[in-house]
Amino acid sequence: MCGIVGFTGNRQAAPILLDGLSKLEYRGYDSAGLAVRDGEALAQVVKAKGRLSNLIEKTDAGNALKGTCGIGHTRWATHGEPSQTNAHPHVSGNCSRSGSGAVESEVVGVHNGIIENYTELKEKLMKHGYTFYSQTDTEVVIKLVDYYYKKYNLGPIDAIAKTMVRVRGSYALELMFRDYPGEIWVARKDSPMIIGIADGETYVASDVPAILKYTRNVYYIDNLEFAKLTPGEAHFYNLDGDEIEKQTTEIKWDAEAAEKGGFEHFMMKEIHEQPKAVQDTLNSVIKNGTIDLSSVEITEDEIKNFEQIYIVACGSAWHVGMEAQYVLENIADIPVRVELASEFRYRKMPVNQKALVIVVSQSGETADTLAALRLAKEKGITTLAVVNVVGSSIAREADKVFYTLAGPEISVATTKAYSAQLAAMYCLAVQFAKVREKITEEQYSYYISELLTIPEKMQKILEDKERIQWFAAKYANAHDVFFVGRGIDYAVCLEGSLKLKEISYIHSEAYAAGELKHGTISLIEQGTLVIGVLTQNELYEKTISNMLECKSRGAYLMGLTTYGKYEIEDQVNFTVYVPKVDEHFVGSLAVIPLQLLGYYVSVAKGLDVDKPRNLAKSVTVE
Repeated sequence: MCGIVGFTGNRQAAPILLDGLSKLEYRGYDSAGLAVRDGEALAQVVKAKGRLSNLIEKTDAGNALKGTCGIGHTRWATHGEPSQTNAHPHVSGNCSRSGSGAVESEVVGVHNGIIENYTELKEKLMKHGYTFYSQTDTEVVIKLVDYYYKKYNLGPIDAIAKTMVRVRGSYALELMFRDYPGEIWVARKDSPMIIGIADGETYVASDVPAILKYTRNVYYIDNLEFAKLTPGEAHFYNLDGDEIEKQTTEIKWDAEAAEKGGFEHFMMKEIHEQPKAVQDTLNSVIKNGTIDLSSVEITEDEIKNFEQIYIVACGSAWHVGMEAQYVLENIADIPVRVELASEFRYRKMPVNQKALVIVVSQSGETADTLAALRLAKEKGITTLAVVNVVGSSIAREADKVFYTLAGPEISVATTKAYSAQLAAMYCLAVQFAKVREKITEEQYSYYISELLTIPEKMQKILEDKERIQWFAAKYANAHDVFFVGRGIDYAVCLEGSLKLKEISYIHSEAYAAGELKHGTISLIEQGTLVIGVLTQNELYEKTISNMLECKSRGAYLMGLTTYGKYEIEDQVNFTVYVPKVDEHFVGSLAVIPLQLLGYYVSVAKGLDVDKPRNLAKSVTVE
């Protein structure tokens, strides 16, 4: 949520900052702004409400702002309505900078995160003569830095350290001081931030795509650390003000991976990248017909001794956990609980000390999931992260890490990251089953061979997507859609329903099919679309019966099943087929038509597929 960029070097900063912000639009925002300095001149601040295109137009694509050092921001409103005044950057001076122009302030800054005690700090600062022009918590923290900078007169290191100790909450903070031209100062707690160095220039951003075209060598700044950035250099400090050493990490992603590559939307590109994402993730641990988890650093003895698994995640990652629960319990015979991270972190529940907590997150920065991970570690429980971003907070803090190899995912609605997470969980389930002696060697080999067929079968589904496009256009004006299934099919329904609602704004719900008669069926009326997922043989007839009860009350039925179950065409109005694979893994195939359905409905309605309203790609604040 929100995006920050920064640059100091030899080139004009504003075009680079705007380019970086354009790569972060997927994170969600409602306003944008820049602050640029030209040598010892005052900072020029320009802000605009709405899309980044408004800021680009206002600054003549950055050409109206001269200077080689600057910071930029796309804001997701938390404290204060979306407006030009509340947009970042904010300044320490006692005048409103709602428009643009030179700023005679000691400190100019931008901020991602939430300052929880900002009201208390604001009251303190007002007693010392500060006035406030915005409703934001960010203005408060900028003026707090200014307060300590002036009070002690010891320079940025002291002022920033004192501010970090005083504030509560989360932040990725970028600052420019009037007395220190050419320098950007940054600080971090919980909110993501990376720093890149290349050819005598320094970049800072909240996510990799913003700087990927400029450098692959990045520093990850840790919690409660801050840094001074000058052209081509980064110096890091702890809260005591002592300089600390850091090593760079090389980003392996291709710059082209963060571009649309000829597709109209990132979401469709990423849907088509799923076979490769799954193939790469499987190949990272499947070696010579066996699953090798040495890279995850989990041993067979540990696997044997776990008595319980908790899967903790948010959103689509939670849906991955729901599906993995069925697979793990069925073939590995180990109890599994799937917990929403936002609930897990606040519940006072007994936790088995011999458990494994698996946290799942694409970004590795999801605030609730990160907090849940830390809680598990405080309780002394072994943690394993399934994440997509190397060096992310969750990856660094978990005991063990299973990296998914989906590459950068730009669309807010996840597709390939979800599928790669599912592939990782399948591998864990099969290996746990083998090590715990719940399956035979023959079953082990069979499961692995089935896993390896998934990418090719995904590709087959993608080659036959026109029927779903036709159906989506027909039902683009639906008001209510219900997804029903049992077992693994129910878990698939959860994700299918979310895909539809988050990008098409159609009300949809997923139900365990057996629950329809316990209240939900009262919502069925003439023309209501009911989508049934029917890939589990033992549950097929029961789910069909539930769907027919809906049909008798006027519902229009879409059935999603595997090739060979052609008798379904006599019972439902529209059918979609996916290739057969072992039923434990078929969810990875069944979800693709539902992803396509959500995409095509959104396109038919003329909506912004990649950036749906009110949503952010990575939820880095509560």
